[in-house]
Amino acid sequence: MTVGVDRHELRQIIAGLSEGVILVEPDQTIAYANAAALAMHGADSLDELGQTVDAYRERFALRYRNHVTPNHYPIERVVAGEQFHDVVVEVRRADAPEADFVHCLRSLVATDRDGNPSCLALILKDVTDQFEAEARFEAAFNANPAPAVITRLSDLRHVKVNAGFLEMTGHTRDAVIGRSVYEVDVLAGARDRELAVSRLKEGGTIPQMEACLDLPDGGSRFVIVAGQPIAMGDAPCMLFTFADLELRRKAETALRQSEARFAKAFRMTPVPTVLARADDLHVTGINAAFTRVFGLGEDRILGRSLAEAGLWVNERQRLDVEAALERHGYLLGAEVCLRHEGGASLDCVVSAERIEIEDDPFVLLVLQDITARKHTERELFGAIEAVMADTSWFSRGLIDKLANLRRPDVGRSDASVVDLTVRERQILNLICSGLGDDAIARKLGLSRNTVRNHGAALYRKIGVHKRSEAVVWGRENGYPLHMSGAK
Repeated sequence: MTVGVDRHELRQIIAGLSEGVILVEPDQTIAYANAAALAMHGADSLDELGQTVDAYRERFALRYRNHVTPNHYPIERVVAGEQFHDVVVEVRRADAPEADFVHCLRSLVATDRDGNPSCLALILKDVTDQFEAEARFEAAFNANPAPAVITRLSDLRHVKVNAGFLEMTGHTRDAVIGRSVYEVDVLAGARDRELAVSRLKEGGTIPQMEACLDLPDGGSRFVIVAGQPIAMGDAPCMLFTFADLELRRKAETALRQSEARFAKAFRMTPVPTVLARADDLHVTGINAAFTRVFGLGEDRILGRSLAEAGLWVNERQRLDVEAALERHGYLLGAEVCLRHEGGASLDCVVSAERIEIEDDPFVLLVLQDITARKHTERELFGAIEAVMADTSWFSRGLIDKLANLRRPDVGRSDASVVDLTVRERQILNLICSGLGDDAIARKLGLSRNTVRNHGAALYRKIGVHKRSEAVVWGRENGYPLHMSGAK
């Protein structure tokens, strides 16, 4: 009777426990299971759990998670009087395969005064959520392209490594797992290695720092490494994550080389060149040709705009150039007038282009001094206009050459599309023959004013403003004609 009372009281005690408890008799009969144990098997009653160990085996399939799979179920090991703890098993109902549980088990074997088993109990803890979370972490860890390694803090050995780390370093999984943090050194060449090692030993967070990992092929790889303490089950670990700096270093090297080439070309180009910020056009660099042509050194112009430095002669031209840059981002071959430091005006052709340097917007301006060329052109055109006042002694070939010099970009016109009157054609013919207004008036029997009026109408129709230009136009279109054709 005393034993019966003890079992009744024991059941009352364990009925309200959050841990599952299954009581087993030495004859392999399952005597009792509290509500927590039933719920952990998806069962509502002891009958559903199984009245005997054999019935339990038929209804539930078990798989060990953290030990070598033995031949017996934990409940059989309890009946055999075996003492064990922290055994993790996956439990699946045979009649409901989708019902999966993960249990952490330990045994309790109580004996009487004679040493015989008097109470056999299997203690269960539901760790399903924990293992599902770990499974999700495992999947995310392995799928994450960011290189990572997990190191156990108790012995500083690597216990997990993902594909990202293996691809980055060229290591194999077997060459990493089980090796110490110093054998496969994830802190090699760390910028603040002493701090990193100290934090690792303390189990504290390791801040981001640059490191240079040794590769199995004898090479090295620059990375940023950081460490974060985590727990894998009950084992404190350190999660090392890495950012590959190799691509960034190559990009930075290529950028430095590109900028070095640009700087060299910028300095050595014989044409005045200016580098300015895109937002306010304040000058950040000039080359030697700019100083040679405009007389301004870096001390006089850096940090100022071209306008503030006094280079622009014509404010309208400055506004047009800046508007074109704002609208299109570039400018090609605009003729402007700029001022030398000494006050002289220089004819220039300006071209500009927006560029980026280290992700910042700039404008590159090329200023070509064409003052000498423009001066020569003006002298030549003046001479042409002077001699064309009397063209009677010029040959047809020479007039054509002078016309081409004067208007090099104008093709031959189609005189047939210009609606000239008979009188206007007569006057044009005589102009091209070298006659002045008085001679033309006498030739045609007209007054001098009448000749001038017809001449003005003629100039307007053929699009010229001077007698010399009328001569050029006429020569390009077959004048002078025979007198019979001029009537």
